[in-house]
Amino acid sequence: MPTQTSPAANRPLAAVPAAVASGASGGEKSGTGRPAAGPPAPLAWALLLVLAAIWGTSFILMKKGLLVFSATELGATRVSVAALLLLPFALRHVGGVARSRFKWLALSGVVGTLMPAFLFAYAETKLASGLAGVLNALTVAFTLLMGALLFGQRLTGLRVLGIALGLVGTVVMLLLGGSGGSDTPTGEGNAWYGLYIVAATLGYGVSVNVIKHKLGGLTPMAVTAVLLLLIGGPALAYLLLGTAFLHKLATVPGSWTAFGYIALLATMSTAVAMVLFNQLIQQSTALFASSSTYLIPIVALAWGALDGETFNLWHLLGMVVILAGVLIIHRAR
Repeated sequence: MPTQTSPAANRPLAAVPAAVASGASGGEKSGTGRPAAGPPAPLAWALLLVLAAIWGTSFILMKKGLLVFSATELGATRVSVAALLLLPFALRHVGGVARSRFKWLALSGVVGTLMPAFLFAYAETKLASGLAGVLNALTVAFTLLMGALLFGQRLTGLRVLGIALGLVGTVVMLLLGGSGGSDTPTGEGNAWYGLYIVAATLGYGVSVNVIKHKLGGLTPMAVTAVLLLLIGGPALAYLLLGTAFLHKLATVPGSWTAFGYIALLATMSTAVAMVLFNQLIQQSTALFASSSTYLIPIVALAWGALDGETFNLWHLLGMVVILAGVLIIHRAR
Protein backbone atom coordinates (compact mmCIF):
# COMPACT_ATOMS: atom_id res chain seq x y z
CA MET A 1 0.00 0.00 0.00
CA PRO A 2 1.69 3.24 -1.06
CA THR A 3 2.40 5.61 1.77
CA GLN A 4 0.90 8.59 0.00
CA THR A 5 -2.56 7.06 0.19
CA SER A 6 -2.26 5.58 3.65
CA PRO A 7 -5.33 6.09 5.82
CA ALA A 8 -2.95 7.33 8.48
CA ALA A 9 -3.05 10.61 6.62
CA ASN A 10 -6.48 11.13 8.09
CA ARG A 11 -5.69 10.16 11.63
CA PRO A 12 -5.07 13.47 13.36
CA LEU A 13 -7.65 12.55 15.97
CA ALA A 14 -8.44 8.92 15.42
CA ALA A 15 -6.98 6.12 17.45
CA VAL A 16 -7.06 3.00 15.35
CA PRO A 17 -5.29 2.08 12.11
CA ALA A 18 -7.37 0.90 9.19
CA ALA A 19 -4.74 0.33 6.54
CA VAL A 20 -5.88 -3.14 5.65
CA ALA A 21 -9.57 -2.49 6.09
CA SER A 22 -9.44 0.29 3.55
CA GLY A 23 -8.72 -2.21 0.85
CA ALA A 24 -5.03 -3.03 1.04
CA SER A 25 -4.34 -6.71 1.18
CA GLY A 26 -1.22 -5.85 3.08
CA GLY A 27 0.33 -9.27 3.41
CA GLU A 28 2.41 -9.37 0.25
CA LYS A 29 3.90 -5.91 -0.13
CA SER A 30 5.41 -3.32 2.09
CA GLY A 31 4.22 0.24 2.30
CA THR A 32 6.70 1.24 -0.37
CA GLY A 33 5.24 -1.18 -2.89
CA ARG A 34 8.22 -3.57 -2.71
CA PRO A 35 7.79 -7.19 -1.63
CA ALA A 36 8.15 -7.52 2.11
CA ALA A 37 11.41 -9.26 3.00
CA GLY A 38 11.08 -11.66 5.95
CA PRO A 39 9.59 -10.95 9.37
CA PRO A 40 9.25 -7.39 10.69
CA ALA A 41 12.47 -5.87 11.99
CA PRO A 42 12.92 -4.92 15.66
CA LEU A 43 12.38 -1.28 14.71
CA ALA A 44 8.97 -2.17 13.25
CA TRP A 45 7.97 -3.89 16.48
CA ALA A 46 9.14 -0.88 18.48
CA LEU A 47 7.12 1.49 16.29
CA LEU A 48 4.05 -0.74 16.60
CA LEU A 49 4.22 -0.70 20.39
CA VAL A 50 4.77 3.07 20.53
CA LEU A 51 1.79 3.69 18.24
CA ALA A 52 -0.46 1.41 20.27
CA ALA A 53 0.61 3.27 23.40
CA ILE A 54 -0.14 6.67 21.85
CA TRP A 55 -3.55 5.75 20.46
CA GLY A 56 -4.52 3.64 23.47
CA THR A 57 -3.70 6.52 25.82
CA SER A 58 -5.95 8.97 23.99
CA PHE A 59 -9.09 7.77 25.78
CA ILE A 60 -7.83 8.41 29.30
CA LEU A 61 -6.60 11.84 28.16
CA MET A 62 -10.13 12.66 27.00
CA LYS A 63 -11.47 11.54 30.36
CA LYS A 64 -9.06 13.84 32.20
CA GLY A 65 -9.93 16.77 29.96
CA LEU A 66 -13.63 16.26 30.64
CA LEU A 67 -13.09 16.77 34.36
CA VAL A 68 -13.08 20.52 33.66
CA PHE A 69 -14.26 21.13 30.11
CA SER A 70 -17.53 20.16 28.45
CA ALA A 71 -17.69 17.73 25.55
CA THR A 72 -18.08 20.55 23.03
CA GLU A 73 -15.17 22.48 24.54
CA LEU A 74 -12.97 19.40 24.46
CA GLY A 75 -13.84 18.59 20.86
CA ALA A 76 -13.28 22.13 19.64
CA THR A 77 -10.00 22.39 21.56
CA ARG A 78 -8.66 19.15 20.06
CA VAL A 79 -9.33 20.27 16.52
CA SER A 80 -8.07 23.82 17.12
CA VAL A 81 -4.79 22.71 18.71
CA ALA A 82 -4.18 20.16 15.96
CA ALA A 83 -4.88 22.75 13.25
CA LEU A 84 -2.59 25.34 14.82
CA LEU A 85 0.15 22.75 15.24
CA LEU A 86 0.14 21.87 11.54
CA LEU A 87 -0.63 25.36 10.23
CA PRO A 88 2.92 25.92 8.86
CA PHE A 89 2.68 22.66 6.92
CA ALA A 90 -0.81 23.52 5.68
CA LEU A 91 0.37 26.86 4.31
CA ARG A 92 3.22 25.12 2.53
CA HIS A 93 1.03 22.45 0.91
CA VAL A 94 -2.27 24.20 0.25
CA GLY A 95 -1.10 25.83 -2.98
CA GLY A 96 -0.19 22.46 -4.47
CA VAL A 97 -3.62 20.89 -3.94
CA ALA A 98 -6.00 20.96 -6.90
CA ARG A 99 -9.14 22.96 -6.17
CA SER A 100 -11.31 20.02 -7.22
CA ARG A 101 -9.99 18.08 -4.24
CA PHE A 102 -10.92 20.63 -1.59
CA LYS A 103 -14.46 19.30 -1.30
CA TRP A 104 -13.12 15.83 -0.57
CA LEU A 105 -10.64 17.19 1.96
CA ALA A 106 -13.46 19.10 3.63
CA LEU A 107 -15.69 16.01 3.68
CA SER A 108 -12.90 13.89 5.12
CA GLY A 109 -12.11 16.55 7.70
CA VAL A 110 -15.71 16.91 8.86
CA VAL A 111 -16.70 13.23 9.08
CA GLY A 112 -13.28 11.83 10.00
CA THR A 113 -11.91 14.49 12.35
CA LEU A 114 -14.32 17.23 13.41
CA MET A 115 -17.39 15.14 14.20
CA PRO A 116 -15.49 12.27 15.91
CA ALA A 117 -13.74 14.78 18.17
CA PHE A 118 -17.11 15.83 19.55
CA LEU A 119 -18.73 12.38 19.44
CA PHE A 120 -15.97 10.69 21.44
CA ALA A 121 -16.10 13.49 24.00
CA TYR A 122 -19.87 13.14 24.36
CA ALA A 123 -19.52 9.36 24.70
CA GLU A 124 -16.97 9.55 27.49
CA THR A 125 -19.19 11.74 29.63
CA LYS A 126 -21.29 8.61 30.32
CA LEU A 127 -18.99 5.76 29.18
CA ALA A 128 -15.78 4.51 30.78
CA SER A 129 -12.63 5.37 28.84
CA GLY A 130 -11.48 1.74 28.56
CA LEU A 131 -14.76 0.72 26.92
CA ALA A 132 -14.45 3.62 24.50
CA GLY A 133 -11.01 2.31 23.51
CA VAL A 134 -12.43 -1.12 22.74
CA LEU A 135 -15.34 0.21 20.69
CA ASN A 136 -12.93 2.24 18.57
CA ALA A 137 -11.89 -1.03 16.90
CA LEU A 138 -15.18 -0.87 14.98
CA THR A 139 -13.39 1.51 12.61
CA VAL A 140 -12.08 -1.51 10.71
CA ALA A 141 -15.57 -2.94 10.15
CA PHE A 142 -17.10 0.36 9.08
CA THR A 143 -14.23 1.11 6.71
CA LEU A 144 -15.07 -2.05 4.83
CA LEU A 145 -18.81 -1.45 4.97
CA MET A 146 -18.57 2.14 3.70
CA GLY A 147 -16.17 1.06 0.97
CA ALA A 148 -18.77 -1.41 -0.25
CA LEU A 149 -21.77 0.92 0.06
CA LEU A 150 -20.20 4.11 -1.33
CA PHE A 151 -17.34 3.01 -3.56
CA GLY A 152 -18.34 -0.39 -4.89
CA GLN A 153 -15.71 -2.46 -3.10
CA ARG A 154 -16.39 -6.18 -2.99
CA LEU A 155 -17.77 -7.45 0.31
CA THR A 156 -16.98 -11.15 0.71
CA GLY A 157 -18.79 -13.55 3.01
CA LEU A 158 -15.94 -13.59 5.52
CA ARG A 159 -15.86 -9.81 5.66
CA VAL A 160 -19.61 -9.67 6.26
CA LEU A 161 -19.08 -12.15 9.10
CA GLY A 162 -16.35 -9.95 10.56
CA ILE A 163 -18.58 -6.87 10.43
CA ALA A 164 -21.46 -8.79 12.02
CA LEU A 165 -19.23 -10.03 14.85
CA GLY A 166 -18.07 -6.47 15.52
CA LEU A 167 -21.65 -5.29 15.90
CA VAL A 168 -22.62 -8.29 18.07
CA GLY A 169 -19.65 -7.62 20.34
CA THR A 170 -20.76 -4.02 20.69
CA VAL A 171 -24.24 -5.07 21.78
CA VAL A 172 -22.79 -7.53 24.30
CA MET A 173 -20.46 -4.91 25.78
CA LEU A 174 -22.98 -2.12 26.12
CA LEU A 175 -26.29 -3.82 26.84
CA LEU A 176 -25.04 -6.69 29.00
CA GLY A 177 -21.80 -5.27 30.38
CA GLY A 178 -23.01 -1.75 31.11
CA SER A 179 -21.34 1.62 30.68
CA GLY A 180 -19.06 1.71 33.72
CA GLY A 181 -20.90 4.86 34.69
CA SER A 182 -19.32 5.35 38.12
CA ASP A 183 -15.94 5.61 36.37
CA THR A 184 -16.95 8.49 34.08
CA PRO A 185 -16.15 12.19 34.65
CA THR A 186 -19.81 12.85 35.48
CA GLY A 187 -20.14 9.82 37.76
CA GLU A 188 -23.17 8.72 35.74
CA GLY A 189 -23.45 6.00 33.14
CA ASN A 190 -25.54 5.38 30.06
CA ALA A 191 -24.66 2.48 27.78
CA TRP A 192 -26.50 4.11 24.89
CA TYR A 193 -23.72 6.72 24.77
CA GLY A 194 -21.66 4.02 23.11
CA LEU A 195 -23.67 4.82 19.99
CA TYR A 196 -21.74 8.09 19.77
CA ILE A 197 -18.59 6.02 19.25
CA VAL A 198 -20.36 3.83 16.70
CA ALA A 199 -21.24 7.02 14.80
CA ALA A 200 -17.67 8.29 15.09
CA THR A 201 -16.17 5.06 13.73
CA LEU A 202 -18.72 5.17 10.92
CA GLY A 203 -17.32 8.61 10.07
CA TYR A 204 -13.79 7.24 10.17
CA GLY A 205 -14.86 4.55 7.71
CA VAL A 206 -16.20 7.14 5.26
CA SER A 207 -13.10 9.31 5.65
CA VAL A 208 -10.62 6.49 5.05
CA ASN A 209 -12.41 5.56 1.83
CA VAL A 210 -12.54 9.17 0.65
CA ILE A 211 -8.77 9.40 1.07
CA LYS A 212 -8.23 6.08 -0.67
CA HIS A 213 -10.47 6.78 -3.66
CA LYS A 214 -10.44 10.58 -4.03
CA LEU A 215 -7.16 11.88 -2.61
CA GLY A 216 -4.57 9.50 -4.01
CA GLY A 217 -1.21 11.07 -4.82
CA LEU A 218 -1.27 13.58 -1.96
CA THR A 219 1.25 13.05 0.81
CA PRO A 220 -0.05 12.19 4.27
CA MET A 221 1.19 15.52 5.60
CA ALA A 222 -0.58 17.44 2.82
CA VAL A 223 -3.88 15.65 3.43
CA THR A 224 -3.77 16.02 7.20
CA ALA A 225 -2.54 19.62 7.31
CA VAL A 226 -4.89 20.96 4.63
CA LEU A 227 -8.02 19.25 5.94
CA LEU A 228 -7.21 20.63 9.41
CA LEU A 229 -6.79 24.05 7.84
CA LEU A 230 -10.32 23.76 6.41
CA ILE A 231 -12.00 22.74 9.67
CA GLY A 232 -9.66 24.35 12.18
CA GLY A 233 -10.86 27.91 11.61
CA PRO A 234 -14.54 27.20 12.38
CA ALA A 235 -13.54 25.04 15.35
CA LEU A 236 -11.34 27.78 16.81
CA ALA A 237 -13.98 30.47 16.25
CA TYR A 238 -16.59 28.33 18.00
CA LEU A 239 -14.21 27.56 20.86
CA LEU A 240 -13.37 31.22 21.53
CA LEU A 241 -16.77 32.80 20.80
CA GLY A 242 -19.33 30.09 21.48
CA THR A 243 -18.09 28.34 24.63
CA ALA A 244 -16.91 29.18 28.13
CA PHE A 245 -13.43 27.84 27.38
CA LEU A 246 -11.54 31.08 28.04
CA HIS A 247 -13.55 31.83 31.17
CA LYS A 248 -12.85 28.35 32.58
CA LEU A 249 -9.19 28.63 31.69
CA ALA A 250 -8.95 31.86 33.67
CA THR A 251 -11.09 30.98 36.68
CA VAL A 252 -11.56 27.23 37.22
CA PRO A 253 -8.94 25.42 39.35
CA GLY A 254 -7.23 22.65 37.41
CA SER A 255 -8.27 24.03 34.03
CA TRP A 256 -4.71 24.41 32.75
CA THR A 257 -3.95 20.83 33.71
CA ALA A 258 -7.05 19.64 31.87
CA PHE A 259 -6.09 21.76 28.87
CA GLY A 260 -2.64 20.16 28.95
CA TYR A 261 -4.20 16.73 28.66
CA ILE A 262 -6.23 17.83 25.63
CA ALA A 263 -3.24 19.53 23.99
CA LEU A 264 -1.16 16.39 24.51
CA LEU A 265 -3.96 14.35 22.97
CA ALA A 266 -4.13 16.53 19.86
CA THR A 267 -0.35 16.76 19.47
CA MET A 268 0.49 13.08 19.86
CA SER A 269 -2.37 11.76 17.76
CA THR A 270 -1.70 14.27 14.99
CA ALA A 271 1.91 14.92 14.10
CA VAL A 272 3.71 12.21 16.05
CA ALA A 273 1.38 9.28 15.37
CA MET A 274 0.99 10.15 11.70
CA VAL A 275 4.74 10.20 11.10
CA LEU A 276 5.31 7.01 13.07
CA PHE A 277 2.50 5.13 11.34
CA ASN A 278 3.82 5.94 7.88
CA GLN A 279 7.31 4.98 9.00
CA LEU A 280 5.90 1.67 10.22
CA ILE A 281 4.22 1.05 6.86
CA GLN A 282 7.61 1.56 5.19
CA GLN A 283 9.39 -0.71 7.67
CA SER A 284 6.94 -3.61 7.43
CA THR A 285 3.56 -4.21 5.76
CA ALA A 286 0.12 -2.66 5.98
CA LEU A 287 -1.16 -5.86 7.61
CA PHE A 288 1.51 -5.72 10.32
CA ALA A 289 0.92 -2.01 10.88
CA SER A 290 -2.78 -2.60 11.39
CA SER A 291 -1.99 -5.06 14.18
CA SER A 292 -2.07 -2.16 16.62
CA THR A 293 -5.86 -2.55 16.35
CA TYR A 294 -5.51 -5.45 18.79
CA LEU A 295 -3.17 -3.64 21.17
CA ILE A 296 -5.03 -0.32 21.48
CA PRO A 297 -7.95 -1.75 23.53
CA ILE A 298 -5.48 -3.40 25.90
CA VAL A 299 -3.67 -0.09 26.47
CA ALA A 300 -6.96 1.77 26.89
CA LEU A 301 -8.23 -0.78 29.40
CA ALA A 302 -4.92 -0.73 31.29
CA TRP A 303 -5.11 3.06 31.70
CA GLY A 304 -8.73 2.73 32.77
CA ALA A 305 -7.81 0.10 35.37
CA LEU A 306 -5.05 2.32 36.75
CA ASP A 307 -7.67 5.05 37.08
CA GLY A 308 -9.98 2.74 39.00
CA GLU A 309 -12.33 1.70 36.19
CA THR A 310 -14.05 -1.67 36.40
CA PHE A 311 -14.16 -4.27 33.62
CA ASN A 312 -16.52 -7.24 33.93
CA LEU A 313 -16.83 -10.56 32.12
CA TRP A 314 -19.45 -9.25 29.69
CA HIS A 315 -17.06 -6.46 28.69
CA LEU A 316 -14.33 -9.06 28.17
CA LEU A 317 -16.61 -11.24 26.05
CA GLY A 318 -17.70 -8.26 23.95
CA MET A 319 -14.09 -7.22 23.38
CA VAL A 320 -13.12 -10.75 22.32
CA VAL A 321 -16.02 -10.90 19.83
CA ILE A 322 -15.18 -7.46 18.37
CA LEU A 323 -11.50 -8.29 17.96
CA ALA A 324 -12.38 -11.68 16.47
CA GLY A 325 -14.41 -9.83 13.85
CA VAL A 326 -11.46 -7.53 13.16
CA LEU A 327 -9.15 -10.53 12.78
CA ILE A 328 -11.51 -12.15 10.28
CA ILE A 329 -11.69 -8.89 8.30
CA HIS A 330 -7.91 -8.59 8.23
CA ARG A 331 -7.43 -12.15 7.07
CA ALA A 332 -10.20 -12.18 4.45
CA ARG A 333 -8.67 -11.69 0.97
